[in-house]
Amino acid sequence: MDTSDRPRAWIRLPSGAALDLINPRSDAWTDLDLAARLARTYRWGGESVWPWPLSVAQHSLLVLALRRNSAPHALSNAEARAELLHDAEEGFLGFDCISPLKRVLGAPFQQVASRLMSAIAHRYELPAWTEASHRVHKLADRIAAASEAVHCTGWSQQEVREVLGIEERVLTEDPLQAIYGGQAWEPWPSDVAADRFLCELRRLQPQ
Repeated sequence: MDTSDRPRAWIRLPSGAALDLINPRSDAWTDLDLAARLARTYRWGGESVWPWPLSVAQHSLLVLALRRNSAPHALSNAEARAELLHDAEEGFLGFDCISPLKRVLGAPFQQVASRLMSAIAHRYELPAWTEASHRVHKLADRIAAASEAVHCTGWSQQEVREVLGIEERVLTEDPLQAIYGGQAWEPWPSDVAADRFLCELRRLQPQ
């Protein structure tokens, strides 16, 4: 079959493998590839009041910790994987696209992101969001975002409400500090973020 006229845009991964971003295969990357890419992809446009920007890998672990802390029962491994990997496609895209820009980029960007996320969901057997599970996930995601904006990026709480439109509370205590130690809200170096993300991903792998 002639595929010369099909669009192709591939990236080289840390393992040396190639991932086609337009037509991704779910076996095209290693777990370490995903962890490293997410650890090198930064939130808030890379802006930070710390020596390092905040990675999507660290954000993902924060959202998982928030969900675990607030859930009335222990999360299943599948539920925890869905939380950990909720932004996983951003690691392959190479940036965390803010919502206003997503609307400008439109359907083509959304289609690429959706294909990547579908491949990730297939690879890691992620459960589909229900209305209830997506609601509690988004609450944790917004609390994480509000807290990151203030503690990691230097936004004021008023800006979080008025500019970002996030009404959820800004946390004082960092849930990740209780797990990993270190200074509260300090973004981790990329190698540390990758290692911690990879350890959690491997622990939660489907059996």
